[in-house]
Amino acid sequence: MNNLLRAIQNRLNSPAWRRFAAIAQPYWYPTQQRGGWVFLGLLMLMLVFVAAILFALIALASWVGQSFFSEFFNGIAPGLSQWVSGVMNSWVGYTLGLGLIFTPICFFWVRRPLQSRWQQWALLAVLLLLTLSVTGINVITSYVGNFFTTALQKKDAVNFWKFTYVYATEFIIAIPIVSYYSYVQDKLGLYWRQWLTGSFLERYFGNRSFYEINSDPDIDNPDQRLSEDIRSFTRSTLIFLLIILGSLFDLLSFTGILWSISVPLTAILLLYALTATLGVSVLFGRRLVGLNFNQLRREADFRYSLVHVRDNAESIAFYRGEEQESSQIRRRFLAALNNFNLLIGWQRNLSFFTSGYRYFVIILPSIILAPAYFAGNIELGVLTQANFAFGQIFGAISLIVNQFESLTTYVASVNRLGDFSEVLKPDAEARKRGGSLIEVETAARIALSQVTLQTPNYQSTLVRDLSLTVQPGEGLLVMGQSGCGKSSLLRAIAGLWRSGSGRIVRPENDEMMFLPQRPYMILGTLRDQLLYPHLNSDTPEANLRAMLEKVNLANLPERVGGFDVELDWGDLLSLGEQQRLAFARLLLSQPGYAILDEATSALDVRNEQALYEELQRTCTVYISVGHRTSLLKYHRQVLEMDGESGWRLVSAQDYTPSAGVPL
Repeated sequence: MNNLLRAIQNRLNSPAWRRFAAIAQPYWYPTQQRGGWVFLGLLMLMLVFVAAILFALIALASWVGQSFFSEFFNGIAPGLSQWVSGVMNSWVGYTLGLGLIFTPICFFWVRRPLQSRWQQWALLAVLLLLTLSVTGINVITSYVGNFFTTALQKKDAVNFWKFTYVYATEFIIAIPIVSYYSYVQDKLGLYWRQWLTGSFLERYFGNRSFYEINSDPDIDNPDQRLSEDIRSFTRSTLIFLLIILGSLFDLLSFTGILWSISVPLTAILLLYALTATLGVSVLFGRRLVGLNFNQLRREADFRYSLVHVRDNAESIAFYRGEEQESSQIRRRFLAALNNFNLLIGWQRNLSFFTSGYRYFVIILPSIILAPAYFAGNIELGVLTQANFAFGQIFGAISLIVNQFESLTTYVASVNRLGDFSEVLKPDAEARKRGGSLIEVETAARIALSQVTLQTPNYQSTLVRDLSLTVQPGEGLLVMGQSGCGKSSLLRAIAGLWRSGSGRIVRPENDEMMFLPQRPYMILGTLRDQLLYPHLNSDTPEANLRAMLEKVNLANLPERVGGFDVELDWGDLLSLGEQQRLAFARLLLSQPGYAILDEATSALDVRNEQALYEELQRTCTVYISVGHRTSLLKYHRQVLEMDGESGWRLVSAQDYTPSAGVPL
């Protein structure tokens, strides 16, 4: 027993189980100290509570049947009253009674953490009740089938038609139960997916995690993890939970029936099923989980390569890169096919095992009970009921064997989602790499103190011990040869990169705006492009037109059909037009601080001058990256980086480019 308890404890402490609990528990109960045990306790109490309610309904039906329809009731369910009385006077009955009393008390005691979670617990209670009801219907079916078959054997027409009516009544009752069982399961899965997706999206976009994970080679295709893996997790978790509970109920219910018919048959069944379950887990478990994990990844890689071609179709066409792109896509598709070929090979081997395993037991009950039947010790209905009970118990014990392929896919999905969830934790990348982080302080200014900036993987140092302050009204121009780390420094000031040491003082995120060399064109209207990211702003259309005129795009609304037409702006506008549109966005928003990473590189000097002069009329403090000396007159300071982690800070008036710095 001690070994068994230690094995269970080790399994609960395994990484896979911890990942599952970290993803699944928060929807039902907050993640706090000992919260997992509280959640499991509440789940067990809920199960006992629902079982007690169902048993109370069965007891009530038995009492009503005995009181008002005793003759007919005894013919349909002989021994039911004795069974109800036996259960009520056993430890099972006492447990159900205590559960009926203490479950509401326990849920009331922990009511505060459950205040916003009543809906999921209510749906789960209904689902458990329906699951138990299905098991109860199966038990009744086994007895009715016994009597029905025995009536046929004895050519007893009266009982035959009586149990035919009972069968019909049972079907009428079962149809809405089974239908609502699937409906409530899907409804709960829908709510869970909605909540879990919202939770992941909040963390994905919080602290710019969607940007940080791009440098993590272990996290591929976050789009698939947010859509397919979450959907699969919520749906499959409920399916397996109900399968496990249903199997447990069937095992408890039908083992008693089969034991009363044949003890040897019950013992043989248990030994056979447990041996096969252990065998399939050892032989096929780890290999199939790994192959399913790789298949999910390779399919996502293949799909992403197709999306990448669609998003960059014009560039590929200009470069005549069709052959290279096609070759890359074919390689990814071939990788998915090769892995799938291995997967179906192992599934074939599993099928050899499970098919023989299932087919053999079809005749096993009849072989064992045939001598007793031929000797006249049991009736044909009992033999039929034994076969039915044997099948139910066999299915319950053989859960892992029968669901093994689905389980391996599910475990692979849990692992992918667990990896994704762990990476979305604050500062997960720094902990993973074991490197230090730049200290960030929030204030109404921009200043760097002894900043040493490294690449996210900590393999290269871009600048060392940099200190500077950007004063209001004194723009900073960052210059240097290509690849020296200019854009990386802007990423650090914007809070995107934190690998390194030192301290950066920067304003709140909503006080800063970043203009990259290739502006981001959102999916929306021209009005949305101008107001992004403040789409709820009530800026009059006249102001929008005036701003477009200032950036030399006065005719754009008429050209595209107005401010409220949705178009693919990245394909419609040239890079120069996109840069001017982004500048209009900046001038409309007028943030306290702006970071411009070669934001006018595609413009002629005249347009560049017009934009910077408009920017100087605002109160925005800006930092620019650029190569043109024409930008010097719009800035007071110049930071030159030499590409070897060195730097110098001079006034724009006194600046002379070093050797190797392009003009």
